[in-house]
Amino acid sequence: MQNGYIESFNGKFRDECLNEHWFTSLAQSRDVIAEWRRDYNQVRPHSSCGRIPPAQFAANHRTQIHQPKVPFTPGLSPTSPRFQ
Repeated sequence: MQNGYIESFNGKFRDECLNEHWFTSLAQSRDVIAEWRRDYNQVRPHSSCGRIPPAQFAANHRTQIHQPKVPFTPGLSPTSPRFQ
């Protein structure tokens, strides 16, 4: 086993997408794979993301990054001169 995450993804991709379809053209395979990828990344909950879809996890992460951080200073109030 080289990379457990990639091998897990490859197994799911093969079992849930490639083994389920008989592709007759390159265009059809692209459409089917794009739909599976959309479902995998935007709809399906992942246990590694706290049972939410990766797209929602990323959106939550982006909003947390853009919120101003207030430093933790026990015993000081935000109005004290040392705090500013």
